[in-house]
Amino acid sequence: MAVSNIKALIPGELQKVWELVLDIENYGAWRSDLSKTEVISDKQFIEYTKDGYPTTFTVTLAEPYRRWEFDMENSNMTGHWTGVFTAKGDETEIDFTEQVEAKKWLLKPFVKSYLRKQQTQFVADIMENFS
Repeated sequence: MAVSNIKALIPGELQKVWELVLDIENYGAWRSDLSKTEVISDKQFIEYTKDGYPTTFTVTLAEPYRRWEFDMENSNMTGHWTGVFTAKGDETEIDFTEQVEAKKWLLKPFVKSYLRKQQTQFVADIMENFS
């Protein structure tokens, strides 16, 4: 299983950062890697890449303004994501960890670098909203 972690200090108040990250219906408006999202229920949603590739997410924990966790799965991988949000004055520290298992052995060598790229882009997209 590949594990990747990223931490960053976002120049925005905790409540605003939390609301942006959890505003799943509007991911298509600010996430540069997605074409759209589809909310299935309050616990499940699907993200579609620019190429239309779907990944299903199932929320497993939501502690408002502190922690958000979900399981994720598509035809290539299965995994878990944990996001921790901490107020630092008028800024917010985010600490995101992904644990992913490739379903196809051919993909295993590339999972860690792919995760890192995805996390870096996600944080860059968040930062773009607060610059």
